[in-house]
Amino acid sequence: MKWAAVVGAAALVLAGCGSGDSTASKTPGPTAASPPAASPPSAPAPLGPPPGPTASEDPCATDLAAPEIAKAVSELPRDPRSNQAWSPEPVAGNYNECAQLSAVIVKANTNSQNPNTRAVMFHRGKFIPTGVPDTYGFNGLDSVGTTGDTVALKYSNGVPGLDSIVKFRWNGSGVELIGNTPR
Repeated sequence: MKWAAVVGAAALVLAGCGSGDSTASKTPGPTAASPPAASPPSAPAPLGPPPGPTASEDPCATDLAAPEIAKAVSELPRDPRSNQAWSPEPVAGNYNECAQLSAVIVKANTNSQNPNTRAVMFHRGKFIPTGVPDTYGFNGLDSVGTTGDTVALKYSNGVPGLDSIVKFRWNGSGVELIGNTPR
């Protein structure tokens, strides 16, 4: 008798789960078609002249990632103190193809806490390999003293008022030292 009740209950459950009772068949369909998505409004036409070249397209913009820098640094003799090559990533600089004189500061490719630094100079974007006065030890450029034909290299030891500025100028045929001023 117990078995009959269990078998009867199981038969009832199975009969209730026929193919017409699925969840999908009981889900109502859409009542109306949804409206199409509105297209975004078009942007208004720009007013005024078209935008100028970006910094990467402007040869007169400062470009510290220019391939000429890495090429010039690879041609430098090794650092005299560590006997290591120079890192092609500038610490500072104003390299551009239009300036009569521009420079980048690079450091020796060493793990030293205070690696040697030096300036590498360029005339209209071309490396000046010879005829440049000693440029070791500088760690920045002085923006006030730097112009299109003059580079003001700065040594700063972090003490305010004790920076040293040395200016170099393109004289039409080469680089000359024109000033050494404390700052």
